[in-house]
Amino acid sequence: MARFPLSFILASLLALATLHGTHAVEFVVFNRALNTSGGVRFRNQLGRNYTQQRMRVATNFIWNLFKETTAAERKNVSRVSLFVDDMDGIAYTINDEIHVGAKYIQGIKGDIKTDFNGVLFHEMTHVWQWNGKGQAPGGLIEGIADFVRLKADYVPNGWVKPGEGQRWDEGYSVTARFLDYCNGLKKGFVAELNKKMRNGYSDNFFSQLLGKTVDQLWKDYKTKFRN
Repeated sequence: MARFPLSFILASLLALATLHGTHAVEFVVFNRALNTSGGVRFRNQLGRNYTQQRMRVATNFIWNLFKETTAAERKNVSRVSLFVDDMDGIAYTINDEIHVGAKYIQGIKGDIKTDFNGVLFHEMTHVWQWNGKGQAPGGLIEGIADFVRLKADYVPNGWVKPGEGQRWDEGYSVTARFLDYCNGLKKGFVAELNKKMRNGYSDNFFSQLLGKTVDQLWKDYKTKFRN
């Protein structure tokens, strides 16, 4: 009978536990645009298997970034579906369904996987993030999704630079850059903010976590990056 070191056994059990946590979620992909050039490009250059694998990677990345180490801390989602559709726009997410536009896929310039992964990590964040039971500003929701994209190192051309923007809740890259600044003031801030948004939302969450109002933090942020 083979004998293995205790450290090997513990490492194996940890790996199995990690896999079990991820594989408890089913990831499925449907290409409903095979009659379009974008749908064909998705099939040939991305494909179902690759996309499912990246959905799993994105999920693990988000759980880790949000510091959600147990199932009780996460949304109760057992299946995430991604559809490639013949539609305008890049992508959108409703609950546990992600819809990606075939026209967007066809129009990607440069490395298709890098561009697609940036969109995928953003949309997967919408699946897993808390939204304050619908009370959080839409710009903050989109900003957190782009914050994840930023931390995953999938920043596309055209994003605003740190310090740009008119309002903290302007959304997307403007809010993502601001959240990154706040996260620098307190490591794990965005994860804690997300946890607070499980049962509702208040701008006071910023002062509770960082000791300043969100408006004062925005002023400080703009001052720091003023040219």
